[in-house]
Amino acid sequence: MSVLAPVAPKTEQWRELGKQLRVDSIRCSTAAGSGHPTSSMSAADLMAVLLAEHLRYDFADPANPNNDHLIFSKGHASPLLYSMFKAAGAIADDELMAFRKFGSRTQGHPVPILPWVDVGTGSLGQGLPIGVGIALSGKFLDKLPYHVWVLLGDSEMAEGSQWEAFDHASHYGLDHLVAILDMNRLGQRGETELGWNSRAYAARGQGFGWHTIEIDGHDIEAIDRAYREAESHTGQPTLIVAKTNKGSGVSFLENKENWHGKALAPDQAQQAIQELGGERHLAIAVHQPEARQPAPLPAAKPIELPQYKLGDSQATRKAYGEALKALGDANPEVVVLDGEVSNSTYAEDFGKAHPDRFFEQYIAEQQMVAAAVGLSVRHKIAFASTFAAFYTRAYDFIRMAAISRAHLRLCGSHAGVSIGEDGPSQMALEDLAMMRAVWGSTVLYPSDANQTAQLVEQMAHHHGISFLRTTREKTPILYDPTEKFHIGGCRVVRESAADKVTVIGAGITLHEALKAHHQLQGEGVAIRVVDLYTVKPIDAATVARCVRDTGGCVVTVEDHWAEGGIGDAVLEALADQRVAGVKAIRLAVRTMPGSGKPQELIDAAGIGASAIADAVKRVLSAQF
Repeated sequence: MSVLAPVAPKTEQWRELGKQLRVDSIRCSTAAGSGHPTSSMSAADLMAVLLAEHLRYDFADPANPNNDHLIFSKGHASPLLYSMFKAAGAIADDELMAFRKFGSRTQGHPVPILPWVDVGTGSLGQGLPIGVGIALSGKFLDKLPYHVWVLLGDSEMAEGSQWEAFDHASHYGLDHLVAILDMNRLGQRGETELGWNSRAYAARGQGFGWHTIEIDGHDIEAIDRAYREAESHTGQPTLIVAKTNKGSGVSFLENKENWHGKALAPDQAQQAIQELGGERHLAIAVHQPEARQPAPLPAAKPIELPQYKLGDSQATRKAYGEALKALGDANPEVVVLDGEVSNSTYAEDFGKAHPDRFFEQYIAEQQMVAAAVGLSVRHKIAFASTFAAFYTRAYDFIRMAAISRAHLRLCGSHAGVSIGEDGPSQMALEDLAMMRAVWGSTVLYPSDANQTAQLVEQMAHHHGISFLRTTREKTPILYDPTEKFHIGGCRVVRESAADKVTVIGAGITLHEALKAHHQLQGEGVAIRVVDLYTVKPIDAATVARCVRDTGGCVVTVEDHWAEGGIGDAVLEALADQRVAGVKAIRLAVRTMPGSGKPQELIDAAGIGASAIADAVKRVLSAQF
């Protein structure tokens, strides 16, 4: 007669799993010679209970729309995340032990080359704002009950972006969003701002309208109760403030300073693993998600873009808004976010037509970009818009979105001195350089409303991060609605065999270049005018052909600082195309502007028609 061995209580299994996660975090970081084992160890019990009991996730099908989402906002605790993946059977031990090795998927901070990682983390203060975007999709678009679990570090609670996220999560009542604060007291160089003051963290969360729970983050039963309470609570997001010990479970590490970001030496690792009871090989059967279908969508329809008549005038920012509405009419996957300037960006056109797919983000540009990233995780076609200057506040989120391989569509209005009387605080003069520097980015600067509408439509299906720079002032319609434009192209607007200089502009400066063309034509000087509506990826072949045709003479003109914009993009392209004998003048904004009429400011900056004509003459006379 056989005797069945008694089944260990679940709580004991969770304790053992927590120790396994600690041991594996030590093993992989010691093998790598770098990493953050102690930050991983503090949250091990929190993640053990989550993985074994509360997470609903099909690791065999990471694209399952019903899966919960787990974001390690404290991305430096990646050893813990990878140890969880091993316990769930998603990766083998050899991949865990390849941590931080060249070519490994288990990189120093999580990135989505691992299919169970939604977004890249590591720049602190981003996981919760992105989680807000995912939760927005779950509640309002997918209408599925998946939870978004975000592991926070206490050091990152000093980031302002966290409180933008707390505000917006409460505003939208995201009750399937759970923030788990690993309050281990110790940051990189010593104690954090609030230390173990869980009451202060909870009070701040409550002040922003969150449901809060304070627990001992090493009490297995308390962790389980907290998760159950969070799962059942409605109407509010939940913040679990968990008091933990950094380096928990190892005598010479626990709650000790100067261990942040330090791997253990092999002999130290051996001692630590012995204290934790040795290696374990628990395999966790993670609970499967419910089998539900996302909310049904109306059928997609052919798009009917707005059309503008030759000879009329329209601002490209207005064309953006009208094209966005047309896109939303045709494609139910399009969603739009705006930073409380939708009556200036004209994103309000979409918002009025499709209020169920429009998310106001108020004056919180970091949260706006993060929410767009979160929506892209859920495969939504997300557009975000604000004044181009204000993307500087969210640049780290844009940079990290590239690491996340997110598909992000940004529109920046009110660019350059041509916005007029508002003055320099509102003038984007860095945005082209900033966006060009993002890995894999696309930078568009349309010069006409019909061109704008076509580019907006193409952005919807374009991968990576795309940025559309729009102009505040109305400008003449240059192109017939039937003319076709594609991302990556440019347009030669004026051309003859007699051309002596190529003048390249975009947006507002293209119109100034056309005025200069007319002026110089009256003086017997022929110039070629190029509309560089795609600043990146630049149409290097066309630019090089035009400059070669004009004897190497080129003038670039831009409503932007001299650094990193159109002029630099053109010269880089000419260098790459090995165009010899280039004689170039770059016209750009070089002095701090003030307030004034748009044309006054354009002329004062030296980027108007007369300055372009003068630059052409100087190039031809080699006086520059």
